[in-house]
Amino acid sequence: MPLGGRFREAALEVARQIGGSFFMHLIRTLLTAIPLLGIVLFGQSSGQEKSQADHMEHRFDNPKQLAKSFDDPARDVWQMPDRVVEALDLKRGQVVADIGAGTGYFTVRLVKSEAAPKVYAVDIEPSMVSYLRERASQERLNNVVALQAAADTPNLPEMVDLVLIVDTYHHIGGRDVYFRKLAKSLKPGARVAIIDFKPDSPEGPPKEFRFTPEQVKSEMSKAGYRLTAQHDFLPRQHFLIFAIAGRPSK
Repeated sequence: MPLGGRFREAALEVARQIGGSFFMHLIRTLLTAIPLLGIVLFGQSSGQEKSQADHMEHRFDNPKQLAKSFDDPARDVWQMPDRVVEALDLKRGQVVADIGAGTGYFTVRLVKSEAAPKVYAVDIEPSMVSYLRERASQERLNNVVALQAAADTPNLPEMVDLVLIVDTYHHIGGRDVYFRKLAKSLKPGARVAIIDFKPDSPEGPPKEFRFTPEQVKSEMSKAGYRLTAQHDFLPRQHFLIFAIAGRPSK
């Protein structure tokens, strides 16, 4: 007999020994409800798993160790950071949000560029934010502000001219809602630059969390954005730039 059946028989035997029709009825009702409760809980669990299927959840809570790969000079060969920053065409006095800044690979290059913008280095990991804050202090990067993000918002304290999202798009859940909320933090003419791994890249997230340019464009269009530029010089990543639909871009 299955374990659940043995439990049921034992419970009923206890009820018989105690006696009382009401108590017997109560026991039978509870035993009937337990399997149904299991089905409900299982259904809720499955729903939660499905709701997370649009993004990859992964912890990056060891910044000193991760810096060895994130800031490895060998990355420059395929990431082409100087060319990326040049393509962003920043102007002096502008404000940038580097969402998913990690250890500061792009943050540092942005703030040291000729435009010298103010950069919010945004990350969801508290340890990364602490690392960024310490790095900015040690390297005297006065235009860098390390910022703790939440899962559904970057928590920007002011409106920005550019949002840069490198290798982080696939980590964002509920992207339609996320980018609609982000629009409230964009100045008129602001842009959102998304760089993420191609499906055939030799490295990156699992295949199910890699998107074609058409998928990204479709999602951003549903969130109220339009494509303003697409760069194809990165060998491992897409490079797409968006603006809010209906607004002129700078």
